[in-house]
Amino acid sequence: MDNTQTTRTIGLLGAMAIGVGGMVGGGIFAVLGLATEIGGGATPIAFIIAGIVALLTAYSYAKLSVAYPNRGGTVIFIDRAFGVDFFTGSTNNLLWISYVVTLALYAVAFGNYALTFFGDGTGGLWLHVLISVGIILPTALNLLSSAIVSRTETYVVAIKLAILMLVIVAGFGGVDSSHLATETWPAVTQIIAAGMIIFVAYEGFELIANAAEEVKNYKVTLPRAFYGTVLFVIVLYVLISIVTVGSLTPEEIVQSADFALAEAAKPSLGQFGFTLVAISAVLATFSAINATLYGSARLSYTIATEGELPETLERKVWGQPVGLLITAVLALFLANFFDLSAISTMGSAGFLIIFAIVNAANFIKSDEIGSAKWIAGLGVAVCLFALIVLVVYTFRTTPSQVMVLVGMVLTAFIIEGAYLKFWKKAEQKKRIHQK
Repeated sequence: MDNTQTTRTIGLLGAMAIGVGGMVGGGIFAVLGLATEIGGGATPIAFIIAGIVALLTAYSYAKLSVAYPNRGGTVIFIDRAFGVDFFTGSTNNLLWISYVVTLALYAVAFGNYALTFFGDGTGGLWLHVLISVGIILPTALNLLSSAIVSRTETYVVAIKLAILMLVIVAGFGGVDSSHLATETWPAVTQIIAAGMIIFVAYEGFELIANAAEEVKNYKVTLPRAFYGTVLFVIVLYVLISIVTVGSLTPEEIVQSADFALAEAAKPSLGQFGFTLVAISAVLATFSAINATLYGSARLSYTIATEGELPETLERKVWGQPVGLLITAVLALFLANFFDLSAISTMGSAGFLIIFAIVNAANFIKSDEIGSAKWIAGLGVAVCLFALIVLVVYTFRTTPSQVMVLVGMVLTAFIIEGAYLKFWKKAEQKKRIHQK
């Protein structure tokens, strides 16, 4: 499966940069406040629990990426394990929808942080304007020249990591350990639920798989990149959550939930720290939106070329897949009409389902690719358990969101069913006629 014609130019650090850039994008800025509201003093534990789920899944991605080094990544893994049929088509559609949800999450974070530069008196309409700008402008850049932002991606990753490290180092001196005491911890199920609601913050390491064709010495480099990336981000998120929970009172966390990390920088760095984090968040979320738009548009293109979506999605507009515009419109709708909690829950649930299926693909292919069946099986079980905890918690707290989750999954199946019934046969006849 190795594509020898592809130039392999990406080393270990380059592959890890792709993963870290994908994970530490908009997610941590968007969901940190939500995590601390739900997890309380146990928020660092919640991040560790979510990180363990991500690490188990990284094992499956590492094994499958070495076996099938293809820019299609997740889509190819699922299709190779289960075949191209209604189930795999629906699953890949769910992956696309999950990316749309993630895009909306980043846009909301962009809007909330950008709004802090306009003073306390603004909000409402202006927030929606900024959220929309956060999607429309990167869409335009992708249509005109996606290379503009792509060339600056490495610098944006370096800037946001440097700022996060500064906040961690400066903030540790002001941490009040009583905020993290076990007395402040909620019930165990709520801690797990907090980890699963914010699981979308760990989404991104799978992007390494899409670059597998270009990784040097990929059989050795890819596993190291997957494990190194996830472990690094787990440590980073735990340290950030300790500083945030330890620096702010529960009341302050609730009041600043949409920009909690910036607020957490104030006790140690003052208003300068708040502004610095806000600038970093705007840059990071904008960059993440651009990268997610770029990737999700190509995802829809790949699914179409695999014969699981209409060939219309193989067409291009100004050199970009038409899926770019569809993705942007859907993300605009979600970002402006759903609240942060609903978006985060949808995104986390979507990726837990996808990752459970990827772990299952690894389990099925374990003998062929030399993978440990028990680790793959454990990955399936952990993802499904986490999904159940998330759904049960959501049902108990906000039942309406469960229907949104069900709707998201049903949409993926309906799209595939409609394609198979109304489009695929017509397309096959058209291709035969053209031959």
